[in-house]
Amino acid sequence: MAFFSGIFFAFWQLLSIMRSMTGTTSIIMNYFWVIQSFIIILFTMIAVYVERVMYRRLLPKSKKRSKVWDKALIEAVHLPLLSFIWLIGLSFALESGGKYIDHPLLDSLPQFLRDMGTAFLFIWFLVRFIREVENALMDLESSHSKMDKTSVQAICQILRLSVLITGALVLLRAFGVPLSGVVAFAGAGGLSVGFAAKDLVANFFGGLIIFLDRPFKIGDWIRSPDREIEGTVEKIGWRLTRIRTFDKRPLFIPNGIFSNISIENASRMRNRRIKTNIGVRYKDADKIHTIVNQVEEMLKAHPDIDWTQASFVNLVQFGSHSLEFMIYAFTKTTAWIPFQKIQEEIYLKTIDIILKNGAECALPASTIYIPNPVETKRTVS
Repeated sequence: MAFFSGIFFAFWQLLSIMRSMTGTTSIIMNYFWVIQSFIIILFTMIAVYVERVMYRRLLPKSKKRSKVWDKALIEAVHLPLLSFIWLIGLSFALESGGKYIDHPLLDSLPQFLRDMGTAFLFIWFLVRFIREVENALMDLESSHSKMDKTSVQAICQILRLSVLITGALVLLRAFGVPLSGVVAFAGAGGLSVGFAAKDLVANFFGGLIIFLDRPFKIGDWIRSPDREIEGTVEKIGWRLTRIRTFDKRPLFIPNGIFSNISIENASRMRNRRIKTNIGVRYKDADKIHTIVNQVEEMLKAHPDIDWTQASFVNLVQFGSHSLEFMIYAFTKTTAWIPFQKIQEEIYLKTIDIILKNGAECALPASTIYIPNPVETKRTVS
């Protein structure tokens, strides 16, 4: 940016010297500011073209590299640099024409625009750079990066907020606003704003607690038994958390709610549990012991069952119409779809064991005992 600013300043000074050497009586010299402004705008357009060409050449090369910072820097500096070139060119053109227009505003306006515009564009560049770095880190595969997406998002949000606050103070100081007054106003108005926007403040601190306590992070599957909340966390903001439900609808939850409800984080399970009761007919009571032992051996031989956890197969209940034994085991995987496949396989093998032993699974049934023979009579009407 300083390079282009120096070129414009040096060129403008050169044109001023040329104008002073040739005199002011000529008609051409009366319109010399038009020529001067035209040449400045021409050089501005050339500089814009050079910047665009460099951007189109450097961006594909940065995408081929594994470094995040190269691509983020090129993407972030592109638009602010274009705006800076136009700002410098137009301000010098305005300053050139202002010398021929008798107005006090034009004496200080170009320099003021350069100072304020440069400060604003630098703040814009920093915000864009932080956002580009955040997007690049969020897009990285988990196998290639050990960084937590929630931490990346929290740090980048804090950096953006810090840049915006600092930039606002710098711009206020440039406008001549005393910072002591701003601080006093913020202290006096903070209390009233806090009462008026208590929900907003509660959501802000709720988001801060989420970032500090880390009950969940981006990508986790969470649910709340207190509310109808279940899905995958997509974004944790300072006010809202976005959750994608299993029917693919977005669910936006104010962060303050998480301070008052319990949350289950299914993504942090170490195992998934298989728990079911299977009923066998009472007439197959002499076979139940063999069935239970064979089912337990089948589980022990299964490669996806974690026997470091409490796992067992036992007769647990004399039911109203069956003898019930329980299968209680934990799988090594926590992924939902593989777990369903493993559970289905165990259930099918259990059915095969029951049938191979000549037994059957019980159905709800009732038996009526009649102590005396029943006589039937046929009536003729």
